[in-house]
Amino acid sequence: MVNTIKEEFGLIGMPLGHSFSAKYFNEKFEREGLPAKYDLYPLANVDLLPSLIAGHPLLKGLNVTIPYKVEVMKYLDAVSIEAKAIGAVNVIKISRDKETGRTNLKGYNSDAFGFTESMKEVLKQVNPCSVFENDKKPLALVLGTGGASKAVVWSMHNLGFDTQLVGRTHRENCLAYEELAPELIYKAKAVINCTPLGTSPDVDKAAPFPYEYLHEGQICFDLVYNPAETLFMKICKAHGCIVSNGLEMLRLQAVGAWEIWNDQD
Repeated sequence: MVNTIKEEFGLIGMPLGHSFSAKYFNEKFEREGLPAKYDLYPLANVDLLPSLIAGHPLLKGLNVTIPYKVEVMKYLDAVSIEAKAIGAVNVIKISRDKETGRTNLKGYNSDAFGFTESMKEVLKQVNPCSVFENDKKPLALVLGTGGASKAVVWSMHNLGFDTQLVGRTHRENCLAYEELAPELIYKAKAVINCTPLGTSPDVDKAAPFPYEYLHEGQICFDLVYNPAETLFMKICKAHGCIVSNGLEMLRLQAVGAWEIWNDQD
């Protein structure tokens, strides 16, 4: 990059080999002639965050991905109202006091915005009557219990859905995969994969969901975006479901992150 770097941004998580964020932002900086760069920071432990920030005085913002969207909150000085309600953070805005040098970290959640807008587009492919007419609060099954699933649950509630978390083991408000009754799966209007299963290079993996009970017209949304068509999507499509990946969600949450980092208020 020709311009002298004045601002740095990046992504923390583990692993990060699948991420498109660096490519997206660095192409944006190049295209717009911005003196900035975006790097990947794979952290073996979230406790390494303070030393990362101390060692990069030009860092202005970070994205947060699996598995630190919840755990990272303990290192933040403040959390936005929305991120607090969701219970997860995927964007950190970093500001520094010029006189004292003190660093201030505030957490936000742009996953909810990205997912909500993406799901709205998917819902346009479905007859609204088939989703809401016979069930004023249609059911969505949310696979996974991490930070991404928290944003999805919050978003689906705002879109008028009821939700049921599904995970590997039974816990409070969460069913194990083997506990899913066929009639519950049949009733669901949407199934959303919030696990990283199927992400490249492990493309032959999918959540251990009872796919045989899916049927035509159901929405199956996979937050994974690499590969473009995951095994989860292939199986659901074979059952007549409407499928979508997380690429547009990624783009929209990146737009949201950029707005957060550059908001002067």
